[in-house]
Amino acid sequence: MPASRLRRVAVLVSEGAKPLDVGIPAQVFTTRASMPYEVRVCGAAPGPVAGGDGLSYHVAQGLETLEWADIVFIPGYRFPDREDPPRAVVEALIAAHRRGARLAAISTGAFTLAATGALDGKRATTHWHYTRALAARHPSVRVDENVLFVDEGSVLTSAGAASGIDLCLHILRGDLGVAASHHAARRLVAAPYRSGGQAQYVPRSLPEQLGERFAATREWALRRLGEPLTLGELARHAAVSPRTFSRRFVEDTGYTPMQWVMRARIDVARELLERSQLSVEQIAADVGLGTGANLRLHFQRILGTTPSEYRRTFTRVD
Repeated sequence: MPASRLRRVAVLVSEGAKPLDVGIPAQVFTTRASMPYEVRVCGAAPGPVAGGDGLSYHVAQGLETLEWADIVFIPGYRFPDREDPPRAVVEALIAAHRRGARLAAISTGAFTLAATGALDGKRATTHWHYTRALAARHPSVRVDENVLFVDEGSVLTSAGAASGIDLCLHILRGDLGVAASHHAARRLVAAPYRSGGQAQYVPRSLPEQLGERFAATREWALRRLGEPLTLGELARHAAVSPRTFSRRFVEDTGYTPMQWVMRARIDVARELLERSQLSVEQIAADVGLGTGANLRLHFQRILGTTPSEYRRTFTRVD
């Protein structure tokens, strides 16, 4: 790319587009002396676009903008798991990607990006609420629910809302260097760097329940997380065989019983890290994980960070 040419950024607005997801790349890459970018906001066609959260948009340009762009941002939108994106949009994105443009999805924009096939066989993320839906709808995509963003070179994805800022700053860092990225972060009053591998910190790591079988057993287990819990004990409480309990529990929650117990223990540990001054060793004992080393192992595996780092991030100051 000639040094004198501005880098071309397209922000593709879909029906139901989330306003923060649209605004983040438009603001981060806005043209200024320190930012050699030109931003154009477009849609499937010029004209009004119904947005989400009570806002709508009027875009001046259509899909021809993708032929111009060096990088295309796909903001998140409401109800991405209900229907496929318009075929014309998908084909325009495929053509832009083949031409060499990078495609970057914010939040649920990953569903549109996945529809192009560009994520097949690659890691990707999206808003934590939709990671399972994305994996189910696009099984060829390796969905990672515990990261802020994923950079696969010519295709990039981020988790929900504010993690779009992290993705944009990551792109800036690669394009212009650390100083430019930090300058933009100061302008945005944002953290200068959050690793893409950092966990999304969802409110709870337990999944939403898909069914109510064994609800009483789950409640029983939640009151006894500090005690040894085995598959046999859970099955006995539910009055079924361990094999039947395991099969039906997975149908209800998407996790095996012991995976669910582990995530429940990590959730309690998170709350104790936020609200108390207990040591990591004491918290590990209180939630049934025995040792601090065991807690650190599972905390890292599930959340992608350490208990100490989590506490530093979320300790409440009254």
